[in-house]
Amino acid sequence: MIWLQTAPAGGGSLGLVMILAVFAIFYFLLILPVQRRQKKMQKMLKELKAGDRVITSGGMRGQIVSLKDDTLQLRVAPDGVKLEFVRSAVAHVIPESGSEQ
Repeated sequence: MIWLQTAPAGGGSLGLVMILAVFAIFYFLLILPVQRRQKKMQKMLKELKAGDRVITSGGMRGQIVSLKDDTLQLRVAPDGVKLEFVRSAVAHVIPESGSEQ
């Protein structure tokens, strides 16, 4: 005679709840902060204007001379050389010396 054992009735739903809990934890700890950072970066890139002092992702510091669709020209020290960068190369905007963050 063959005996068949069945799982307890509540065992399957407990596993589903645990999977959903793990997904929620990953969402709030990993996915949501990355989305917020991306939105903040996109906003910063949209709000760039001539005269802003910026640092590129490569470490170049300069002042924005002109902006086009997806490019910008930076004037860099010491000789005031103008270099062209894609807008997405800007990593940080240097705050004005008189303003506090």
